[in-house]
Amino acid sequence: MHKKLVAMMISACCMVGMTTTRANAELAKVVLARQQTLAFLPAIVMEHQKLFEKHLKAQGLGSVAVQWATFAGGNTAIDAMLSGTLQFAFTGVTPFLTLWGKTVGTDQAIRGVAALSSQPEYINTRDPNVKTLKDFSSKNRIAVPAVKVSTQAVFLQMAAAQAFGKENYAKLDPLTVSLSQSDATTAVLAGKNVVDTAFVSQPFTFMLQQDPQVHTVLNSFDILGGPATLTMIWASVKFHDGNPKIYTAFLDAYKDALDIVHQHKREAAQIYLDSSHDKLPLKDVVAIISDPLVTYTMTPQNVAKSYDFLHEIGRIKAAPPKSWKDFWFSNVHDLAGS
Repeated sequence: MHKKLVAMMISACCMVGMTTTRANAELAKVVLARQQTLAFLPAIVMEHQKLFEKHLKAQGLGSVAVQWATFAGGNTAIDAMLSGTLQFAFTGVTPFLTLWGKTVGTDQAIRGVAALSSQPEYINTRDPNVKTLKDFSSKNRIAVPAVKVSTQAVFLQMAAAQAFGKENYAKLDPLTVSLSQSDATTAVLAGKNVVDTAFVSQPFTFMLQQDPQVHTVLNSFDILGGPATLTMIWASVKFHDGNPKIYTAFLDAYKDALDIVHQHKREAAQIYLDSSHDKLPLKDVVAIISDPLVTYTMTPQNVAKSYDFLHEIGRIKAAPPKSWKDFWFSNVHDLAGS
């Protein structure tokens, strides 16, 4: 009996060793998940250049394994975060806000690590009769990554509330269909598909705007009244508090990635093309990320507006926080966020 108990204790210790480093009790493996668009460019650079690994080593955590995953949407990141299998999520704002509202004040609480990019998403259509939102009819179909729940779908609801009255925020939902941004772009460009409109970010808007039969109806900056965070990074409070060295290494790596994007745009653009296998010419990618409306920054912008809307329509029950800082870890509190 004694030998059996000892064996069980040894086995338990080994299992603990599989998930935490022996020297400092921090995790032995960190999983990060991103998506594959230019809105996630700093993450793509960070992965390609192994910047996280570099800074983990500088923190004395060179044995920590780093694994990157590519998710199609934010809901997958939510599930992975709740299961404890994901440490850093790179997503649009809406998935974060949804989970923040559900978990605030619980042991599964999350917070934002930093903003990732502020850039507009565009509603592009090939229907020449659609000049404003009020021109859409039952014959149109608007592609969004996920009906009702994706960041684009929520922006469309916000726009509908502005155009038709808050009580009619869902007026355009029956016209929406779920398609990846890539598939939506292909469908609109083909001109033979029922989908004639796509609510997409870069580089897909650039691709659509090369077709003279496609025009832009509205963009997300119009809806939000100015520049707004499109993508961001978030993590659980439990992970943040229990792994300070890993968290510091991540922030240092992220800052390095931002420096590359800001100071070496051509290099960053080539890294994106190597990773995504997009067929765009390098010069076009450089032009996109050099657009004054496209910024890669740690500073949160207009995030609270989206939360207020989701709360008003009843999708999030938790009351809006008193300050934008309540959404974020303290490392961004000194920035001019909103």
